[in-house]
Amino acid sequence: MRYLKPIAFAVLLLAGVRPLGAQQINPRVPPPPPPADTSSSVPATSPATSPVTPDATAAGTTPAASPATPIDPSTPPPPPPDDAVAAPAAPVFDPLHAGRSLDIGTFYLKKGNYDAAIDRFQEAARYQPKLAKPWLMLGEAYEKKHDNAHAVEAYKKYLDLFPTAEDAAKVQKHITELEGKTEPQVSKGTSN
Repeated sequence: MRYLKPIAFAVLLLAGVRPLGAQQINPRVPPPPPPADTSSSVPATSPATSPVTPDATAAGTTPAASPATPIDPSTPPPPPPDDAVAAPAAPVFDPLHAGRSLDIGTFYLKKGNYDAAIDRFQEAARYQPKLAKPWLMLGEAYEKKHDNAHAVEAYKKYLDLFPTAEDAAKVQKHITELEGKTEPQVSKGTSN
């Protein structure tokens, strides 16, 4: 009896074991379709509910379920409830993504893809609004794109966020030079 229990357990264990090949899923064979849902709320053999009659609506009663009506694509959807309309989300503070966006923007700037660099620097500024470096890099990208007005704005924002920067005097001098380049372009455009 003492040896019978372990042997019976081993036999039951081995009887339930399937080969490894049967347990693995073949990615080339699509999965079987889901079973058909036979438990619907309205049986297929039952007649449709009675249509809404003027007498029923006047009395304030409605049938339990109305028959399905086709959707008219020309009819606009109903407005969302007041609870669903929310204020725009505040900027998300995410220093990890801000750093990654700065790195990728710097890569694009070195490659000469200034529009992609500008997008990445703006994204970094959204992820970490108090960080000054995206604004400095954004100014460089705009300057290389020959958009001096936006470059000046970006440099000024950099100095607003980081007034004690080591290169603050250099950036301020650069802003003055860019403003000097921008003003003649505006006056040339108005004289024509």
